[in-house]
Amino acid sequence: MELILWRHAEAEAGDIDQPDAARALTPKGQKQAAKMAEWLDRVLPNTCRVLTSPTTRTVQTASALGRKFKIMPHLGPDSTAEEVLEAAHWPTSREPVLIVGHQPFLGQIAALLITGQRDEWTLRKGAICWIAQRVKDETDANFIRAVMGPDLVGK
Repeated sequence: MELILWRHAEAEAGDIDQPDAARALTPKGQKQAAKMAEWLDRVLPNTCRVLTSPTTRTVQTASALGRKFKIMPHLGPDSTAEEVLEAAHWPTSREPVLIVGHQPFLGQIAALLITGQRDEWTLRKGAICWIAQRVKDETDANFIRAVMGPDLVGK
């Protein structure tokens, strides 16, 4: 299985009058999302399922990809790594899954799948971490296929 973790791009700062879930992407965030989406669209298989948190900033980030996506209410900012892995059907899904979400759960998933330990890794805004699994000598092994930030994918 392949799991691509995409942190939402830069969003507006929160304020008292606006719920966190309503925070939209900044102009810089829109550019970050567009740059990463262009790269992802070139490299993602057509069969990739795209799942996103219901927040405005994650939906805007996912929309930049121009592919169908499913909004998953239980993938919000307070989700756990285990909830997200369950939604992605890790490790049994036959198709790649792209999760558009939040810190800290994206970093926690990356740490857990790569090291087998719970840890607090950080994915920068707009960045992806692509994790793949292979079977070698009858043992499942997870590895990082790519880590990419929007500042590294063209202009």
